[in-house]
Amino acid sequence: MRHNKKFNHLGRTASHRSAMLANMAISLIMHKRITTTVAKAKELKKYVEPLVTKAKEDSTNSRRVVFSYLQNKEAIKELFGEVAQKVGNRPGGYTRIIKLGTRQGDAAQVCFIELVDFDPEMAKDTKKKSTRRSRKSASKADAAAPAEAPVAEKAEAEAPAVEEAPAAEEPKAE
Repeated sequence: MRHNKKFNHLGRTASHRSAMLANMAISLIMHKRITTTVAKAKELKKYVEPLVTKAKEDSTNSRRVVFSYLQNKEAIKELFGEVAQKVGNRPGGYTRIIKLGTRQGDAAQVCFIELVDFDPEMAKDTKKKSTRRSRKSASKADAAAPAEAPVAEKAEAEAPAVEEAPAAEEPKAE
């Protein structure tokens, strides 16, 4: 029976699991986005989000508590500096998991895990305006296009003649 076994052990000993999660958390804080398996990403999310919440209050005690988990001074500076400043007003949900598909070698489910406020592509609203056009308006546009085509053809007809003249002179020079 699986009573009272809440978290995924990821097939590792307790010390290996804690070291792996700490290293992944450091990488996530430093690089803002990492690629890993879905199972590891879900466990990393549970590991990192309380640390980011602690980092919102910049006190000596909270720095010591977070340092006991991460053991990396540069990551602590980054977390309490830039990361805490960006997520200061967010009530939670500091990470996002984006599934990518399966890995070639072992068919493991692979994903991105990233800090939410640090992805510039997701922040932009790049929605294109999509307007419905009826067939009548498309036929009117097609009817107008041939009228403009002869003007474009005349311009194209003159341009190649100018380009061919220097090409004809080069063989005569030899």
